[in-house]
Amino acid sequence: MEDVTGEAALAWVRERNAETVAALAGAPAFKVLENGIREVLDDDGRIPYVARRGRHLYNFWQDADHVRGVWRRTTPEEYRTDRPAWETVLDLDALAAAEGEKWAWAGSSVLAPEHRHALVMLSRDGADACVVREFDLDTLEFVEGGFEVAEAKTRIGWIDRDRIWIGTDFGPGSMSGSGYPLQVRRWRRGTPLHEAETVYEGRPSDLSASGWHDDTPGFERDFVHRQIDFWRQELFLLPEDGSDGPPLKIDVPDDAGASVHREWLIVTPKTPWLGHPAGSLLAFDFDAFLAGQREAAVLFTPDERTALAGYSWTRHHLVLGTTADVSSRMEILTPGADGWRRAPLPGVPPLSTAWVSCTDSDVDDDYFLNVSGFLQPSTLYAGTAGGGSEGEAGEAGADETVKQAPALFDTAGLAVRRHFATSADGTRVPYFVVGPEDRPGPGPTLLYGYGGFEISQAPHYSPVTGRAWLARGGTYVVAGIRGGGEYGPAWHRAALGADRVRAFEDFAAVARDLTARGITTPAQLGIEGGSNGGLLMGAMLTRHPELFGAVVAHVPLLDMLRFHRLLAGASWIAEYGDPDDPADRPHLEEISPYHQVRAEGAPYPPLLLLTSTRDDRVHPGHARKMAARLREHGHSVLFHEHLGGGHAGATDHGQTAFNEALVHTFLWERLTPRR
Repeated sequence: MEDVTGEAALAWVRERNAETVAALAGAPAFKVLENGIREVLDDDGRIPYVARRGRHLYNFWQDADHVRGVWRRTTPEEYRTDRPAWETVLDLDALAAAEGEKWAWAGSSVLAPEHRHALVMLSRDGADACVVREFDLDTLEFVEGGFEVAEAKTRIGWIDRDRIWIGTDFGPGSMSGSGYPLQVRRWRRGTPLHEAETVYEGRPSDLSASGWHDDTPGFERDFVHRQIDFWRQELFLLPEDGSDGPPLKIDVPDDAGASVHREWLIVTPKTPWLGHPAGSLLAFDFDAFLAGQREAAVLFTPDERTALAGYSWTRHHLVLGTTADVSSRMEILTPGADGWRRAPLPGVPPLSTAWVSCTDSDVDDDYFLNVSGFLQPSTLYAGTAGGGSEGEAGEAGADETVKQAPALFDTAGLAVRRHFATSADGTRVPYFVVGPEDRPGPGPTLLYGYGGFEISQAPHYSPVTGRAWLARGGTYVVAGIRGGGEYGPAWHRAALGADRVRAFEDFAAVARDLTARGITTPAQLGIEGGSNGGLLMGAMLTRHPELFGAVVAHVPLLDMLRFHRLLAGASWIAEYGDPDDPADRPHLEEISPYHQVRAEGAPYPPLLLLTSTRDDRVHPGHARKMAARLREHGHSVLFHEHLGGGHAGATDHGQTAFNEALVHTFLWERLTPRR
């Protein structure tokens, strides 16, 4: 089962796929649902989010006519029109046809300030590993004899026209146990890749290392980042180009986030530091910090209800995002001679999520702000921090509506509520309920959760969920359990390692609270999660089968005694623990769904497992082995594995629509049985 492309394993996969398709996809209603989902995925009214690169705004787009997608661009003036004229930069469908490869877009790096030269990353059928090719944004062609890197989990970025920072597979010892680069090399155009100068090398036990160039005019400098494990890191400033000396370590705690922008060092400590609580946002004068001073401007201090969500720079300002009980708040912060001034950014409704989608911090103070909620399609606003005045906070506001996504499902009679469940240890756990406002009694409900890696579950508009679940009368619930970032670093740390069970207890508490409130019943309650959320689903299946009527797990992590030996799994030891450490192995076996499957006891609810052969992050063997073991013990399980798709499970809208139709057909049939 762990032999990803082995003949026997793929034969087993094909058999299971056929069973699942026969069980779920044969009825005409399935095709209707699949077509409805595909319709919202392909809808041309979706907001085309952009990145500024010089005089153009760039966007990657997929629809019915561009299955693999098209990298395209337009001007800022044209973008503000209802139907912008787009210029095709790179057509992946045409490229795939010409080269006979199932290319998927994996991103780009564009060299400033000319913005002519790009490093384009292409993935084979959705894998994390990608190939890199140099692309000319004037001729719209790949550069013959330009920079090119074979398939690997490469880290790459421009220094200047003729040099790049690169970390890739240089042979034995150059990659970590997780499959990421350990070497940082400076590669000069026209020289063989293997001769690139090694500037830094991480330790064999590290997760990764990478280098990058800060091209901010007047602040040009180079950095190396050492990722010790998933939660510990070090940042180094390299000597000026051509000068001698070792890298200079930026002296912040190894569990803190640190970034440098112009004259500012921004630090987000994950544990208390310099008298500031975990989850703070601190600003230091970078040169003064290097000289030993530790006086910080406090940009954000959390409390028991609030957390840092993120920040973005414009030319003279910082746009700060925070949350209060998982609902967004935005501010504009402005550094000045007398300290940092702040002004609220109004217009963000309650129970919604806002984020800055685009700025160019080298050029001006313009920004795009995206706002959405469970029943509120995304609106993209344009604003100018400080009204365009250098050094002035001004009246903050994003009052120009640039794009408005369409309403793709009927929200009449639906409402959003925020509730709190009480977990086993008394912790108050937030969750959102989206569904009929006046349902007379309990009904079919889908509960989603993740609970890991400090990732928050915030309000968002999902036309797929709306069309496939809410429009049919279902209720949708999102739980903000521990392990996530809903209340900052402490909320995450509460479920690390041996405390992982706190996340499981939180999710079970939300399930019980839904039943206690009369929103649903165990027989009508389905649950869904992916990746780390797939581990959560497996834990619920084996620990609390009595609470649920159906379970869906996407690209799940399920074998917690071998996860560290499969693909990128070793990178998650800092999150879960080390199976080879006698101190960690007992709790990992206890939380490992694969090892907790039993034939006796309460029957398990029906399970649907989805994975991808091309997932090179979470090994498909997790789902394969779980399905096989459950079948051996006589439990109800359906399994489907796309040959492509990567960790996302799909690379195009057709695959996504098929997956979602499988999921919602499975759930609806089991949670609303015919009488």
